[in-house]
Amino acid sequence: MNPSLTHALHDWPFAVWLRTAPLVYPALESLHLIAIATTFGTLFIVDLRLLNVGVFGLRQFDANALAKASLPWTLLGFACAAATGSLMFLSRANDFISNGAFLIKMLLLFAAATNAGILHSRGALDPRNFVTRCQAALSLAIWVAVIVCGRWIAYV
Repeated sequence: MNPSLTHALHDWPFAVWLRTAPLVYPALESLHLIAIATTFGTLFIVDLRLLNVGVFGLRQFDANALAKASLPWTLLGFACAAATGSLMFLSRANDFISNGAFLIKMLLLFAAATNAGILHSRGALDPRNFVTRCQAALSLAIWVAVIVCGRWIAYV
């Protein structure tokens, strides 16, 4: 990203307000965490079902019906996480753009979206299919890594 652009974002009055208003940034962080929990929670259940894990009676649910029922919640959670994350980025663009954990998180989000796109482009979800199970395991691993990188942003 162009350094002059990040400086302009940093000095933008709205970004200054996001950064300096006492309750705004903590509220954004809280909403971001709730949104991530919603996104990961729904994906976790579907991925466990695709992995044919029997905990909590998941095997009794059709994988496609479960994925379809949870999709609105997954999308809502992701949209809220993207919106709050974008505002947090805006408030401290200079810091985030050079933060390795942030950059890895962004790459992992791209990998998660690519994995999901490939999974769903292959047709109906079949927990008996080896590739489907591999993609479900990969999805879980990527999302755990996204969460870990998100936490590390503050510390690196």
